[in-house]
Amino acid sequence: MIKDQKDNLFLLVKSLTKSEKRQFKLYVGRLGVNNDSKFLNLFNILDKLSVYDEDFILKNGDVKKQQLANVKAHLYKQILISLKLNPSHQNIRSQIREQLDFASILYHKGLYKQSLKILDKSKELAIQNEEKNLAFEIVEFEKLIESQYITRSIGGRADELTVQAKELSALNVVASKLSNLSLQLYGLYLKTGSVRNKQEGELVATYFYKRLPKYDIKDLGFREKLWLYNAYLWYSFLTQDFKNCYKYASKWVDLFYENPTMINLNPVFFLKGKNYLLEALFFIRSRNKFEDALLRLEKTVNDKTFLKDENVEALAFLYLNIHKVNLHFIDGSFEDGLELIPKIELGLKKYSNRIDEHHAMIFYYKFASLYFGAGDNKKCIAYLDKIISNKSLSMREDLLCFSRVLNLVAHYEAGLDYHIDALLKSTYKFLIKMNDLHEVQKEMIKFIKGLQDVYPQDIKKAFIKLRDTLKTYEDHPFEKRAFLYLDIISWLESKIENRPVGQIIKDKYLAKNSGGKR
Repeated sequence: MIKDQKDNLFLLVKSLTKSEKRQFKLYVGRLGVNNDSKFLNLFNILDKLSVYDEDFILKNGDVKKQQLANVKAHLYKQILISLKLNPSHQNIRSQIREQLDFASILYHKGLYKQSLKILDKSKELAIQNEEKNLAFEIVEFEKLIESQYITRSIGGRADELTVQAKELSALNVVASKLSNLSLQLYGLYLKTGSVRNKQEGELVATYFYKRLPKYDIKDLGFREKLWLYNAYLWYSFLTQDFKNCYKYASKWVDLFYENPTMINLNPVFFLKGKNYLLEALFFIRSRNKFEDALLRLEKTVNDKTFLKDENVEALAFLYLNIHKVNLHFIDGSFEDGLELIPKIELGLKKYSNRIDEHHAMIFYYKFASLYFGAGDNKKCIAYLDKIISNKSLSMREDLLCFSRVLNLVAHYEAGLDYHIDALLKSTYKFLIKMNDLHEVQKEMIKFIKGLQDVYPQDIKKAFIKLRDTLKTYEDHPFEKRAFLYLDIISWLESKIENRPVGQIIKDKYLAKNSGGKR
């Protein structure tokens, strides 16, 4: 039986580059006895397979069924050791840890002075590169050795190490509390999206400020500031305070540009900061700044000095393409945006093992919205169905809710109204279940439900009435969220004026930007 490709060993083998495979075989072949080993034969079989097939492995290898688990575990370990030795996977953290291992070996041999010398250099390197957890670990090791290696300067040395340990511990506690808070807020955002009413807003504010540690910004280093801006950013996203989203995302990105060595040491956090900056600019509809930030991100990612591993490469693909799509929502150039879809879908297949399902669904919603804006409602419905029919998606309830609302509107637009009553009931039932029924959604459902009783000559009046009603919610602190997912007012204006929705949005953009000058 052919199993799914989720076998961990198989995924690891398939992630290897040609040079990494070559190095692994050289590593294994350093001892002649390994040349015909079971784990090497298993590696060669897995390398040739396109999907994981256990029956094929047992039939073509020399591994018995009862041996397979142990051979796989051994192969997995050997691949990781080989990768650890690869220069491309060496960084400051691995160098410091290696020096710690060397110091430990010297300590256990009783060579205290040599061990302390290595630790002192490693500690300096750790502090320079904001690796304060490692620096604290080194200081604790130094204290252990100093307690056994007695010198005349032990008194002063003890005080020095005690002060260092206290300072590093305090900063590590602040960083830990901030990173915990940031992660908890991010998890809440993924689960429910932004706050939906005043009560939820007050609960999030209480949650945030109760867990925000006391700090003096002057005492914080790069790492602590990074987590501080991260926490404030997610609080701002949750409360839909997009100006503060921009403020803290800018601080986050500027922190890296002020400390350029940190970009290659922490490329994932650098990319995430750029991503959130672009999200904030998209929400406040600042096209000039958005396009500049997008071009700068693309330039950085394509720069040869920017270090990219498989994880960073996947994130770069994700963030660049989601914002290339977003660019077309700002000015209504939906038809142009459609050209991006085939290329992005190929990328989603390529990075399927590294891009989570949540982000894939966001792309599908963006694709559906592009097709809706371009007037191809059947294609819009097809992409929305990928989200609605996904029973395993438990994150971003707001994404699930708005997918159903857009699906309802797209069915109406496509003239697929033969089962519109059933669709209305299922959508209403789902929104009630999710506790996500906003005034905007209520008005939309009531409007579509009542259209069947409206005479043809009165439909335009009905559209005008709904538009005027919804415009009262456009700047509402909690209702405005609906317009971020679906520009329903522009759609209504397109029905009233009998013009494509994309043209309505383009005209609004041009009017806002001085006759079209960008």
